[in-house]
Amino acid sequence: MIWLRNAMLYDGKTLRDGSWDICIEGSRIAKVIPCEAEKTALNSKGASCLDRDLRGCLVCPGFVDIHAHFRDPGQTWREDIESGSKAAAVGGFTHVVAMPNTDPPVDDPSGVRYVAEKGRQAGGAVVLPAGAATVGRQGRTITEMIGMAKEGAVLFTDDGSPVLSSKAMRIALLYLKDLNIPLMEHPEEVSLSEGGQMNEGRISALCGLKGIPRSSEIIGVDRAIALCKETKGRLHLTHVSTKEALESIRKAKAEGLNLTCDVTPHHLVFDDEMIVKSGYSPAFKVNPPLRTKDDVEALWEGLKDGTVDAIATDHAPYHVDEKDLTFEEAKFGIASLECAVAVVLDEWDKRGKPFDLSRLLGLFTAGPGGVIGMDRTIKVGGKADITVIDLNREQKVDVRRWKSKARISPYDSLTLKGWPVMTVVAGEIRHAL
Repeated sequence: MIWLRNAMLYDGKTLRDGSWDICIEGSRIAKVIPCEAEKTALNSKGASCLDRDLRGCLVCPGFVDIHAHFRDPGQTWREDIESGSKAAAVGGFTHVVAMPNTDPPVDDPSGVRYVAEKGRQAGGAVVLPAGAATVGRQGRTITEMIGMAKEGAVLFTDDGSPVLSSKAMRIALLYLKDLNIPLMEHPEEVSLSEGGQMNEGRISALCGLKGIPRSSEIIGVDRAIALCKETKGRLHLTHVSTKEALESIRKAKAEGLNLTCDVTPHHLVFDDEMIVKSGYSPAFKVNPPLRTKDDVEALWEGLKDGTVDAIATDHAPYHVDEKDLTFEEAKFGIASLECAVAVVLDEWDKRGKPFDLSRLLGLFTAGPGGVIGMDRTIKVGGKADITVIDLNREQKVDVRRWKSKARISPYDSLTLKGWPVMTVVAGEIRHAL
């Protein structure tokens, strides 16, 4: 038995008034009661009872990251399922979806089974598999989706690249309707972005670096929306970074399309000027690239008005030998899993808390949970997946202490306010400060 006492409570829908005590028995939530209630019951506990005073902290449903790269199978020098799972738990996530752009790609039922089995036993957050949408992620022929879904695939994507063939994307959307599983699309027109290093614009011109035009993402989003509208399929657009793409999504949602989207922490806090300010640090090289200040503001407006459904890390770890190079030579990707929640909470606070905290917390709980069909509420009888946040905790990011294998991140040495301090998965404490 575990008692979490004296905490503020976000139950997955609202921030409740007062302080609350939550009792966990086994893998389930046994009681959710005001601190002043049932004092006799609270004071009588057995020797096996663990009692944690969380005064000043906020208890939430377990956070979900629907987009992370764990490089397993085949690239485990960068990350593996165990290291990624433990990093996710430190970052406050109880569940994380592993992308299938591995070597070999996760494009058949046996690959999904491999990730699912390792993900259940990894010891941190539960790692859920995403299946490749097309065979070999080549964008031509859809995969054996029914068999992959039976093995535990929670979504399908060719992430790392778009589904290259519009015909294949259309077939995938039609096929997935019966499975009620979303197609996650990485929106990019690769003929436009090929060879690019950063966002195309004034800063890329000053840097002398080949730019990636924003039209690459805009075209990718508009193509996916057109196919979603025609098929009436379930579509999720990931790591949206431009204001024009977000506006297209806003309009599509107003039309009633079965469409969701996410944005990343790095696109919420950095713009393309950071590349110059950092001295061309490869830590800031990512795809889609960091955009303009106007784009950053547009994404925050999307969080506020509900256009954005989830915040996803797009955690992309690399070995130092692949990232500590010149900007042009370095791999694309930002590692952030252990500090991503703190990054967003800190920026939200610095911006003067531009919208309600419950809306922000929903972007880590009900929003991503809804994309993959996972209930994210705290209720009696519910699964005891819990994230505890200390909104006032200030802590410096230190990549040398990370559970992740990544050792280069643009957040290294930043002091952030608002951190996960406990992660509970099915009634078991997987991380606690």
